[in-house]
Amino acid sequence: MEFDVVQGDIAAQSADALVNAAGTSLEMGSGVAGALRRGAGEEINEEATAEGPVDLGEVAVTDAYDLDADHVIHAAAMPHYGDGQATEASIREATRNALETADDLRCRSIVLPALGCGVAGFDFAEGAALIAEEIRNYEPETLEEVWFIAYADEEYDTIRAATETGDSSAPTDGSESAR
Repeated sequence: MEFDVVQGDIAAQSADALVNAAGTSLEMGSGVAGALRRGAGEEINEEATAEGPVDLGEVAVTDAYDLDADHVIHAAAMPHYGDGQATEASIREATRNALETADDLRCRSIVLPALGCGVAGFDFAEGAALIAEEIRNYEPETLEEVWFIAYADEEYDTIRAATETGDSSAPTDGSESAR
């Protein structure tokens, strides 16, 4: 399985599955969820919230609507806003469940953001290292390409340092397909 860090807007990526950094309510607010909602259309938020709430670490799947993907996997690495922060366990479980769900959906490619970091309050560098470890330890059935995406330069540099991948064969600006 190829694994690399990319930089860009997750809503501009092309893959079989895009992962939303969700709260347990699955309501799509700001950050990654907001970008995906703006790219997909309001229907994705309606479908996602109808699937919720889910337990911490669990996932739900929706259509990708206007995004260049087949599925959006909503991974709940954090409690619903105001109800606490992401934890090591919730980040690990949400990452693992997103990868397993992508395999269950027979996906070959997936794009994951820094689940549980940012608005969820978990340390970005530590969270990136946890996610990278889960990706590396995962034994895929159908997944061939896993892109760990950052939006801002600082996030990209932090994820790159935390993952120590060194593989620069993946797109870095969202202009090439990860599909």
